[in-house]
Amino acid sequence: MAQGALISLVRKDLLIEWRQKHTLFGVLLYVGATVFVVYMMSGQPEAKTWNALFWLTQLFVAVNSVAKSFLQEHPHRFRYYFTLVKPATFLLAKMIYSIVLMLIMSLVSLFLYYILLGWPLSQSILFIIIASVGSISLSAVFTFLSAIAARAQQNAALMAILGFPLVTPVLMMLSNLALKAISPVYQPGWWVLALTLLALDALVILLGVILFPFLWQE
Repeated sequence: MAQGALISLVRKDLLIEWRQKHTLFGVLLYVGATVFVVYMMSGQPEAKTWNALFWLTQLFVAVNSVAKSFLQEHPHRFRYYFTLVKPATFLLAKMIYSIVLMLIMSLVSLFLYYILLGWPLSQSILFIIIASVGSISLSAVFTFLSAIAARAQQNAALMAILGFPLVTPVLMMLSNLALKAISPVYQPGWWVLALTLLALDALVILLGVILFPFLWQE
């Protein structure tokens, strides 16, 4: 029953996103404009600068696409969802929807970076995997923050206040992990960063599952 409800909620969000194409295309336009501005300002930078610019772009994309997952829901609609599904199921459905959306935006960003800013990667497949893991990490964090902001009288300012201490270490770990794919020289200790990042993702999801039912009842 819970699995069926989870699939139905994810499908509902994806259908709404597809039907409201102006929202989806608006995000794609934002991604394209951001990468183009980066190109106009920096041209084709060296590898480490390219890496830093890519993750900053991912941060801005996450804020403008994933973070709205809960904030776009009408407050009264939560009462309707309350009668249908468990709060943990609702939160996980939003996280899965956000992950799918962020993965698409990450692939679009990588393609645009390849076209405009060059491709200074020694191990392309590894970087794509790291970018996918980064999409999952940013999606989990911002979906959780969006849930808190939505249940706190739609106060989006909470996302900026709570997001900075959570997102900063995630971006630092992702940037350091990506150096493994950029540098042709072996980077020791990268697997420790990878395990730490996965543990942080699991912690965010676990905290969301534990804490969201209390926000849900408010």
